[in-house]
Amino acid sequence: MVVKCNSVGLFGMDGYMVEVEADVSGGMPAFDIVGLPDAAVRESRDRVRTAMHNCGYGFPVSRITVNLAPADVKKAGPLYDLPILVAIMKATDQISTDISDSAFLGELSLAGEVRSVCGILPMAIKAKECGVKKLYVPADDSVQGAVVEGIEVYPVKNVPQLIAHLQGRILIEKAKATQIEAAEGFVPDFSQVKGQFEAKRALEIAAAGGHNVLFIGPPGSGKSMLAKRIPSILPDMTFEERIETSKIHSVAGTLPKGQPLVSERPFRNPHHTVSAVSLSGGGTIPKPGEISLAHNGVLFLDELPEFSRNTLEVLRQPMEDGAVTVARVHSTVSYPCSVMFVAAMNPCPCGYFEHPKKKCTCSSNAIHKYLSKVSGPLLDRIDIHVEVPPVEYDDLTDYNEAESSAEIRKRVNAARLIQTERFKGTNITCNARITADVFRTVCATDDKAQEVLRKAFDKLGLSARAYDRVLKVARTIADLDKSEVIKAEHILEAVQYRALDKKYWSNT
Repeated sequence: MVVKCNSVGLFGMDGYMVEVEADVSGGMPAFDIVGLPDAAVRESRDRVRTAMHNCGYGFPVSRITVNLAPADVKKAGPLYDLPILVAIMKATDQISTDISDSAFLGELSLAGEVRSVCGILPMAIKAKECGVKKLYVPADDSVQGAVVEGIEVYPVKNVPQLIAHLQGRILIEKAKATQIEAAEGFVPDFSQVKGQFEAKRALEIAAAGGHNVLFIGPPGSGKSMLAKRIPSILPDMTFEERIETSKIHSVAGTLPKGQPLVSERPFRNPHHTVSAVSLSGGGTIPKPGEISLAHNGVLFLDELPEFSRNTLEVLRQPMEDGAVTVARVHSTVSYPCSVMFVAAMNPCPCGYFEHPKKKCTCSSNAIHKYLSKVSGPLLDRIDIHVEVPPVEYDDLTDYNEAESSAEIRKRVNAARLIQTERFKGTNITCNARITADVFRTVCATDDKAQEVLRKAFDKLGLSARAYDRVLKVARTIADLDKSEVIKAEHILEAVQYRALDKKYWSNT
């Protein structure tokens, strides 16, 4: 007799329905799983058999064939343990309940406990879209599924609990969506930053428009400290952004236990030894990389030239397109990566090139080799270049509290609100993502501003990409100034953030 049980698979960022068919028939005892399973799925045979024995249920001494349809899509991971067990028990009349409107997900322990799996959120969304009414998931992951409206999510701790529920003896209480409370503890704030007014202004502009930033300066000037305070001034996340970001972290298995959604914009700070695959995503079974885990947030690379050049070059296309595509022989998956890219670096190996008080000990060849690790094409994709000078003694001993992150964030949110209204009905989320079809309309300038931009373009030798990015930064400055038209002063401020590549890289 053949029975069917619904489950859900995961392909990249999206779920797809999987039909688990079980046939228990006469013949030599055997247990086969077909439908393009990977090693983890094939090992379900031993987990399911042992879990049933240890939970006191009869395992059929028969020929068992389990098919995972569609058969032409590779099935990966242990999430099919629970639906395989349910299908076998249904085929052997140990479950008589109608499960046609239900779907099951979960890994089994040998004792019959249901363990957590990755990707519950996107799979719950897909199950709801396909008309599934009831979704049975591991108890630890139920808060993720409960976020999806229109589907009943049941947290399952172990097999006996599930069977008791399906038999109508002891019902499982449906999972409920929970509110996220702000994490307690020390939160870095810009009020703790002494001096560095120009750098703080640049970060306000970057946060308001989603622009990429490069800090360059000597050791101890505060580059990393400034970068780590960026999350405190980033605009509030919309519900759509939280869902999209949470899907990525759900797939990667990085959502904290008991947390249904990402509540704050991500801040990812990988070490400079990170590989190109870890940064961009991939692997035998493709997974999101650091740049995708930073989606709708910040990707911070400290000591930029210490990263291998091959690793840095994989960022060029994702920074431009806002998505990274991982191609494998059997499949191609795409992950979103709309990030605010922030990098920090010293101007030379010793760190004191162009320092006002300390002498640089590096040769010109060493400086050239160090700076050339950051390629021109990558540098051209960074909107704002900021020089971070050493902090003066008077600034360090000034005990007057600087402007707080909360005050800066108010201005950032006001500027983002203007952009939200401007780009309503489009896929554009901020000024840094302005597309070519609306560029001329959105980045309109007056005559004086156009003349200033012409002179800057000729004098600095800007590329066409740099020209676009200067205008996008100027658009953000104008939004902070609540100006509909980009004016000369907005262009002048935007242009000054493109001067450092000429200062440091012109001779490399």
